[in-house]
Amino acid sequence: MHRAQFAGSAPLTVRALTARPDLEVRVRAGRAGLDRPVRWAHVTELADPVRWLRGGELVLTVGLNVGTTEEEQRAYVARLDAAGCAGVGMAVDTWLDEVPPAMLEEAERLGLPLLSVEGSTPFIAIVEAVADHYAAEQLRLQGRMLTAQDAMVRAALRTGPPGVLAELSEVAEGEALLLDQNGLTSHAVPGGERPWHGVVRSAVVLDGERRRGMAVLADGEATVLLQSLRAGGSSLGWLALRCSSPAATHTRMLANHAASLLTMQLLRARDARRLRHRARSPLLSLLATDGAAAAAAARMLPLPTPPLEVVYLATERPDTLVDQAVDALVEVLGGGPALDRVALCALDDGVLVVLPGGRNRPRLGELLFTELSSRVDGPRSAGACGARGALEVAEAAQRARRTAAAGPGYRHVADTEAWSLLRDSLPEETSREFRRAVLGALREHDARNGTELLDTLRHYLDHNAGVEATARALGVHRNTLRARLRTAERVMGRSLDVPRHRLELWAALALEQDGAPGHRR
Repeated sequence: MHRAQFAGSAPLTVRALTARPDLEVRVRAGRAGLDRPVRWAHVTELADPVRWLRGGELVLTVGLNVGTTEEEQRAYVARLDAAGCAGVGMAVDTWLDEVPPAMLEEAERLGLPLLSVEGSTPFIAIVEAVADHYAAEQLRLQGRMLTAQDAMVRAALRTGPPGVLAELSEVAEGEALLLDQNGLTSHAVPGGERPWHGVVRSAVVLDGERRRGMAVLADGEATVLLQSLRAGGSSLGWLALRCSSPAATHTRMLANHAASLLTMQLLRARDARRLRHRARSPLLSLLATDGAAAAAAARMLPLPTPPLEVVYLATERPDTLVDQAVDALVEVLGGGPALDRVALCALDDGVLVVLPGGRNRPRLGELLFTELSSRVDGPRSAGACGARGALEVAEAAQRARRTAAAGPGYRHVADTEAWSLLRDSLPEETSREFRRAVLGALREHDARNGTELLDTLRHYLDHNAGVEATARALGVHRNTLRARLRTAERVMGRSLDVPRHRLELWAALALEQDGAPGHRR
């Protein structure tokens, strides 16, 4: 259901005050200024009360010191108008029988309402009327504040951060933005990129220091409230609220309330994420250390799509580092489905992490190590190794662990292996020509006939040219496999019994699987 937008306290105007039936107040001059807001009613008989005023007052006087000459009386009215007063109220039939004409003329010229307080209306009744109006407005404002806060709580329970932002932007009559730890947009109301979003992003990181608490930014004539969302010293993100005018106190309070709700929502999401990864960590531990249970663990553990990057983070406090690694992965991967398929577990002296790998993307393990190494209890070093699937994680973990022991910093096994050195030394054009010479005929035959000779040869070489093992891996009869191998030899014009032919075939398949050489990532 649509709710009315949140509005601040409605001011009391001179017009509204004179319309009250319980007050005998008559407008005598200055009707052009009847919509001036009355902030307070102040009784004074000083000849020059300006130094005691702040603006917006309805000055009440019996006329003791308004002056005896027309010049003094005009000057009195002009001083109050210049001081920003809402108007002048004069009691008649007390000190003066009538409002002096010079004062009426000057008030009319300036558009300053001049009222006569008549009958039995005492000044205190006017003061009380002003006070009662603002007391009632304050109660209504508090009621709207509570209603708005309740709406944000219900939105948080119903739809989470997007609902909180929607409610906040509506009640504050502004636009709202939620940034994650990296300063990237998580949610925005209204949706889409706005020019002021760039103002917020440039402010969340100043000289490498993250803002804390609430800051007020200027965006032309608009005001942007920027609130840091933090818990336990860790940044969870930022909330920004843009208002077309200077933010009132109630708007700041609503922004603080929304920030508290968002912090709780983000903390709950963080804790749920940590719990989910901890629940899956025993499966990764089995996959990495127990050969007998590895196959079962591989079927139950969701992992990224191969190829994989298996990373070992060496640390003296692995249990603490696991939670830090989960939080850091949000920044490295940006959250989303990719984060749900990453696996982590604590081992004796380090943390094992399985990430998406491949040569055509940045090494996420290196990004993760960089993010964690500056933190308290961060890793001393990190080793990484590629894996083509879940069943290779155990071997890759051992190699990554040995690499991490070589010294501080991040090291990838591929950077020092002999095959990697040879592969990366080849110019891309040379590699492409070599693969075309060795695999071209096979690729064309597969494409033309719908066969799988390339995949069959890859499995055959991976299983050390063993027919029985290759047939089991492919799920075919050994005679079917032998027929495929004979066809491949005929298509290639090469015998698989010749070691050199097998070497060239393996090299071409490995280059094709790894990607372009000379561009190690």
